[in-house]
Amino acid sequence: MKHFPHLQDLQALVGQEIAVSDWVTVDQRRIDLFAEATGDHQWIHVDPVRAAAGPFGATVAHGFLTLSLMPELSQSAFAIDDVRMGINYGLNRVRFMSPVRVNSRLRGRFKLTEFKPLEGGAQLTTEVTMELEGTDKPACVADSVSRRFL
Repeated sequence: MKHFPHLQDLQALVGQEIAVSDWVTVDQRRIDLFAEATGDHQWIHVDPVRAAAGPFGATVAHGFLTLSLMPELSQSAFAIDDVRMGINYGLNRVRFMSPVRVNSRLRGRFKLTEFKPLEGGAQLTTEVTMELEGTDKPACVADSVSRRFL
């Protein structure tokens, strides 16, 4: 994990990769829990027998499950020591580029693309590339916008 003592330290890092997360395994339990939480029970996600004969050869994670892993990946990648609170402000762009088969591992690469000072903090835009272990093509690339407050 990378530690930044001060939020302001990030302003000089715009355009650079600031951190890389730990690997996270996307197992069937996680996929099933996401299906329960969202009501998306499509067979490619929750029916291992049928999915084995389907286009991906196994169940795959929901795209929105992959996207929802950003906070977990971020928490293992970096911390800003003087920030007391961070909020998700939204997304500018999201692309799901590769299916995430059951038991695959993902990690996030975080590139800071914008630092906008705010009263009491800053708005950060980060390009998050979710690498899929063993492949050249990422699972997802998203521009995440967050607000961090001192």
